[in-house]
Order: sequence, then structure tokens, then C-alpha cells
Amino acid sequence: MIKVAVAGSSGRMGQAVVDAINAADDMTVVCGVDPHPLGTETFPVHPSVEEAFSAEEADVMVDFTRPDVAAANIHCALSHSVDCVVGTTGLTLEEMEALAEAAPEGACLFFAPNFTTGAVLMMQFAKAAAPYFPEAEIVEFHHCRKKDAPSGTAAMTARMIAEGRGGRVSAAPGKETEIPGAEGARGALIEGVPVHSVRSNGFVADQEVIFGDTGQTLTLHHVSWDTGSYMPGVLLGIREVGQRSGLVTGLESIMDL
Repeated sequence: MIKVAVAGSSGRMGQAVVDAINAADDMTVVCGVDPHPLGTETFPVHPSVEEAFSAEEADVMVDFTRPDVAAANIHCALSHSVDCVVGTTGLTLEEMEALAEAAPEGACLFFAPNFTTGAVLMMQFAKAAAPYFPEAEIVEFHHCRKKDAPSGTAAMTARMIAEGRGGRVSAAPGKETEIPGAEGARGALIEGVPVHSVRSNGFVADQEVIFGDTGQTLTLHHVSWDTGSYMPGVLLGIREVGQRSGLVTGLESIMDL
């Protein structure tokens, strides 16, 4: 039985993670970590990761919190030799590499910018299409409460498109046409790929990747309608993280893609 601690257990994603773990027959929630417990939990909830691992034994910590607290949570968990499955975006690759390097030997930090299998496939398809289309743009839509823009999924998609291009940098046409006072109208450039972030009520997570060439376009579109779409990937991460060490990034790395 895999013993799991859930950081951010009172949040929207944290509650979904707890429900998914409770429905699985090979893992259990040993504690939550949240300064604002709901009061209805059937497991202990601690205000900090340090307090949690001073009182509880866990194999894995799942973190869906905020970028400003996730790094400290991960550092503390890894220092207790607790593997981490992280869906919190906003940390840089360099920050995650440093956290993994400082961890005890054998501990694993698994990070995925998106835990939905469809989004992972979308990113793989985008990388495959990149060499054949000179232009690509990303439009991502999320709810108003999201703490980072662009999303981790959009940033990762842009980097994978750049990788698929083999070092060829797109001209990202139109950036030079931005009028004074409206800089950014053509989007933020991530490795030459314009990324546009929409934040509005009515969305969970939605992303389009639009490729263009003379006389044709190709659009890849993935939509998550609710938080349940992330849970198969989260459970897969919990099951697989104990078999790995160091920093592992992307759900595709454990999906045998």
C-alpha cells in the first residue's frame, strides 16, 4: 500500500487527488498539508510539510499548491526521502534540478506540467508537426484563479515545438507591428513561439496549437472539462515515482511514448 501525503489538500485539485486516491485499492492518504483544513477530512491535516513528516510516515507527496510555496514543500519532502509528484507550475527547470540534486540518493522528484493523457499526446503531436510548418502559435485558456501565465503546459508545448524544429527559429511574424502602448499584443515569445493566455470564468484548461504554412493550417485542440481528467495521470505518477530517482519531467516519460 502506497502511503500518500497531499499538499494543498483543501484546494480544488487537492480534493480531487484525495478522492482519486481513496478510490484506488493500492494507495491511501496518510495526511494532508494545508493551513486551512476543511474540517471534514478523515485523515490528519498539518499546516506545514515539516510538521506533517515529523508526525507521519509517507512514501509519496503530491503537491498541487502555489509556486511560492511548492519549492519549500518539495525540498522538505525530499529531505525526508519522500518522493514527490508535482503538478504545481511556475517553478523553473533550474529550480527543480537544484531541488533534485540536493535530495538524498534514490529520492525522486516527478514533475508534469499537465497530467491529462490527451494534453501529453497533444504536445507530442505538436513536436511531430513542428518541422513541417514554419509558423506556430499557442492559445491557452484557464480559469481566473490560475496563478501563472502562460500555463506550464503552454510553455512546455512551445519548448517541444522548438525542439521539433531542430534549432530553426521562427520569425514569429507580426511582433514588429505591435503599436506603442500595446506591446505583447502578438503574445509572449517562448523560444520563438507566440503564446497567448486567456483567463476567464467558464474554463478549466483548454489549449490550441495552431500551425501555419502557405495555403494550409493545422490545429491541435485539447480541452479538460473537469479536474477528473487529471487523476489517471496523477495516480500513474504515484505508482511510478518510487521506481525512479532524480528529476523526471513530463507524463510522457512514464507513458512509454
